[in-house]
Amino acid sequence: MDALPHTAPVAAGTPAGSPLIQALNLSFQVRAQAGEINILRGVDLAVRTGEAVGIVGPSGSGKTSLLMLLAGLDRPTGGTLSVAGQDLIRMNEDQLAVFRRDNVGIVFQSFHLVPTMTAIENVAVPLEFAGRADAFDRAEAALRSVGLGHRLTHYPGQLSGGEQQRVALARAFVAEPKLLLADEPTGNLDRGTGGHVMDLLFGLREQFGTTLLLITHDPLLAERCERQVRIEDGKIVSDGAR
Repeated sequence: MDALPHTAPVAAGTPAGSPLIQALNLSFQVRAQAGEINILRGVDLAVRTGEAVGIVGPSGSGKTSLLMLLAGLDRPTGGTLSVAGQDLIRMNEDQLAVFRRDNVGIVFQSFHLVPTMTAIENVAVPLEFAGRADAFDRAEAALRSVGLGHRLTHYPGQLSGGEQQRVALARAFVAEPKLLLADEPTGNLDRGTGGHVMDLLFGLREQFGTTLLLITHDPLLAERCERQVRIEDGKIVSDGAR
């Protein structure tokens, strides 16, 4: 795997080993016809800079909701939440957008590529939002680092599922995020393709020292993380190093 050009420490301003994520008594509720549904109920979680954490648990336990809160895509209904030294609860939507741009990469199960953009355009988007003049040069380097230098001008519909997820990986890492959130990134891939994608993900994570939270139902993937956190019924029921 070719290395991406690395222009700055990934966790600048956050000393190594210090908590990149600090959640205390975090709760999240949504309204339904039957009333309020408690999705997260009093979650306490601290994640150090550079740590890789596997988030496991049954479907519907609150794993994805936790990642959405950490990304600033949903708002907690109670508790406190700090990521990369920033209080997410106090931020407005514009501030949260800047926070994500500067700190967070996200990889979803279903790729979430823009179908009308080529691979290089999809990867360049976060850098263009940040006003980077070298957006396309870095996007090309990122795609080459995941073995897609020959697919720069292809659209998502012209790519296989594994190739689309590699584009999503390149996009997630291209801005050198402090935090990478991965939600079942191999869920739509066969085992062989998924294994290759995860090798790339862990290799890029090691290259940049990125803090990783990985939701997975695959115990072998969870074992690749230094620590596993199990969530059941909106609560953390176990939290320990491998």
